[in-house]
Amino acid sequence: MKTEDKKKLAKKILSKSFLFLFLAFTVLYLSEGAGYFEYEQHRNMVLTSDKIKEFEEDVKNGKNIDIENYVETKAKDYSNPVSNLGLDLSGFVNDVVTEGLDSLFKFLGDMNKR
Repeated sequence: MKTEDKKKLAKKILSKSFLFLFLAFTVLYLSEGAGYFEYEQHRNMVLTSDKIKEFEEDVKNGKNIDIENYVETKAKDYSNPVSNLGLDLSGFVNDVVTEGLDSLFKFLGDMNKR
């Protein structure tokens, strides 16, 4: 590949990367400007104040109170086949490295005793 072609390819990659970053920045900037994040925070605050009122009513009525009834946990499961594969692979690598280091240190310890 000629240096001239390499320069064109590098320029093309750089311009596409810059365009992508600019578009990502623009989308984030507009969503912040449109108040999306403030709306999400306001919605969470309203849910919290509703739960506080519900809690106070339950205390007044003498109901049995459990904190799980008033706290909303949003635990999303983001696992997918690729992330599960990565998790399994990292566990395998961890086991191999741990066993390897254990045997290495055991060998070095035995050598030191001689």
